[in-house]
Parts: sequence; structure tokens; C-alpha cells
Amino acid sequence: MTDTVLTTPSKKATAAQRSPRDGTFHADQVAAIAAGHFTHDVYSAFLAPLLPLIQERLGVGYALTGGLSIFTQLPSLLNPFIGYLADRVSLRYFIILAPAVSATLFSSLGLTSNYLTLAMLLLAAGVSIAAFHAPAPAMVGQVAGRRVGTGMSIFMAAGELARTVGPLVVVAGVTWFGLEGIWRLAVGGWLVSGLLYLRLRHVSAMPPPTAPTLLAHFWPQARRVFLPLSWLMTGRLFMMAALTTYLPLFMRDVLHTNLWLAAASLTILEGAGFVGALVTGTLSDRLGRKRILLLLFGLAPLLLLAFLFGPLWLTPVSLVLLGLVAISPQPVMLALVQDQFSAHRALANGIYLMLGFLMRAAAVWIVGFLADRFGLHNAYLASGLIALVSIPAVFFLPASGDEA
Repeated sequence: MTDTVLTTPSKKATAAQRSPRDGTFHADQVAAIAAGHFTHDVYSAFLAPLLPLIQERLGVGYALTGGLSIFTQLPSLLNPFIGYLADRVSLRYFIILAPAVSATLFSSLGLTSNYLTLAMLLLAAGVSIAAFHAPAPAMVGQVAGRRVGTGMSIFMAAGELARTVGPLVVVAGVTWFGLEGIWRLAVGGWLVSGLLYLRLRHVSAMPPPTAPTLLAHFWPQARRVFLPLSWLMTGRLFMMAALTTYLPLFMRDVLHTNLWLAAASLTILEGAGFVGALVTGTLSDRLGRKRILLLLFGLAPLLLLAFLFGPLWLTPVSLVLLGLVAISPQPVMLALVQDQFSAHRALANGIYLMLGFLMRAAAVWIVGFLADRFGLHNAYLASGLIALVSIPAVFFLPASGDEA
């Protein structure tokens, strides 16, 4: 028996949960995990569109304002440990409960005007983010069978759709309830966690028991994969720090828009990213991971230049194209990691997320520092140049699938 969806908990059920996969794509289970990802990331998308209001309330510069997002990244240090556990015991309840916990914490951002309190609140939210994102892609890798790229596209597209919807949800909440009243929005996360419990409580995220589990098999391959991948991630994450964390501030201070238009810019960007993420993982199953990454990383810096130096009427078009190209490498990179570490998927995913979150935290601070010193426009330009010099890293990535 290979299906992990069981109706009653029993010894037979436990054995079935741990049976090897037959390569079947379990669409219902992928969809359930993606739904949890969508809900979770709707709430984690609250911070960026609120930064203009938070900056006004706190009276601080770009670096300190953008630096608040770093506190959500620090718990990424836990990701390898969480991933290591997830390869040995099923952490499905982390996936089930994270939407409720993150909803509560991010919906509480308007309840304090103290920088330290906000930082601690976001640090706790970061723990919830880590608890969800380390085991969830590994669970997708298990239930997606041989179509890992497709599974990752659906999973990541759900996250991008959430970041499309999240800014509009929180700005609507501020309009209806005021910044102090958006705590009411947390109820959605609790409802979805209840639904995830009903749907996922018997789904295991662990690899098949026949897979080798010695870490000696893991570390040599980890060096071959993560060294060039880190180089590639650095370029992408500098662009993402500029385009997501600082975009509402860029729209307000450089293009002089209001809060709704600043939030709408994020929605345009992330909406296009949703489409791109839905497509790129599936294309990489057919055309190869490295070919798709080379195309995306080659186009992204050029499109950023068009955004910065093009006429004002071109801004929405540039944001759409940037979303399609700059955001969409994530499912391809996740699928590459899953390809290379079939016996330690959650651990490898945890390391990937830890590296990504730490690099993003550094990128957010550096872009903010550059913005304070040289202006947001020049900080954006610097992020594009860093992305450009990361392109050669694609050629050093290990081949997978039909690229081998």
C-alpha cells in the first residue's frame, strides 16, 4: 500500500505511511500542502506593505526599517536541525499549525510602536516560518512522485500567489480597522490550520525506509551542490531584497505613490511571480534545471534596468516581467536540491533555506545601508549588478535528469 492518506490511525496505517513511494503524483496531497503554504505566506507578506507606516511610527531610516525583516530570517539557523528531524520523524504538525501561529504574530504588528517589541514579535514569527518551510517542500517531494518539478511549481506558486494577495489583505485591514486593529485578520490562519489537520494528519513527510541515512553520504554531495548554489542565490537574493522588502518604500519615496499603490506594486510583482513559479518548475522537468536557470538569471538584471531607467508608464510592465523572471527561479532551485538529495530531502532543504534566509537578511541590510547613503535608486542598481555577476554559477551546478 503506497497511499499515505489513511482514515484511521493504527499500526497498519503507520506502516503504510512509511512505505516506499511508487512514483505517483498525488495531486490532492500536493494541493493540500500548497493551500497551507498559501495561507501561511499571506500573513508573512504583511510586513513589507506595512513598512511605510512602521517607519513613520518609529521615525527611523531605511536600514533599520528594512532590518525588521531580518528578525524573521534569523530563525533560519534552525532549518538544518528541523530538516534533520523531518528526515527521521514526521513533522506534519509543524506544517499544520504554522499558518495559525504565523497569522497570530503577523496580525499583531500594529499592537506596538516599540522597535524592540516589534523585533521580538518578528523573531517569533521567524521560528514559525522555519518550522513550516523546512519540512513542507520535503513532504511535497515525497507526494509528487517522479514529477518533483511540477510539485515544487505548485507549492511555490501558492507562496507567490499569497504574496500577491497578502499586501492587499493587510492594506484593506488597515483601511477597515486601523493599524492597531488588524489582529482581527488572524482568524483565517486558525481556520486553515483546522482544515489542514483534517487533511494532513496521516500524511508522512519522511523518505522511504530503504533510503541510506548515513550523513557520510550527504556532506560530499552537499559541498558540490551548495557552493555554486550559494553563489547563484546571492545574486538572486539581492534583487529580491530590493524588489520585495523595499518596493513599497521605493514607490512612496522615489515614485511618490500612496500606500494603496505601493501595495499594488507588490501585488503586480508577486502576481507575475505566481505565474512564473507555476511554469518554471514544470518546464525544468522537461528542459532541464540548468537551462531554465540560465535563461531566468540572464534576463532578470536587464529587466531591473528597464524598471529603473524606463519611462513611468513602463513601470507596471517592468514589474510584471520582473515577477515572471526574478521570482520564478525558486521552484527550479528547490527541485534541483530535491533531485540531488533524495535520501536527505528535508535536511538538504533546511540547509538551502538557512543559506537563503541568511543571505537575504544580509542583502536586506546592505541594500538598506546603500539606500540610506546613496538613495534607493542607486541601491536597486547595485542589486542588479550583483545579480549579473552570479550568472556563471549556473555552469558549476551538478547536472540532473536529462542534463546528466
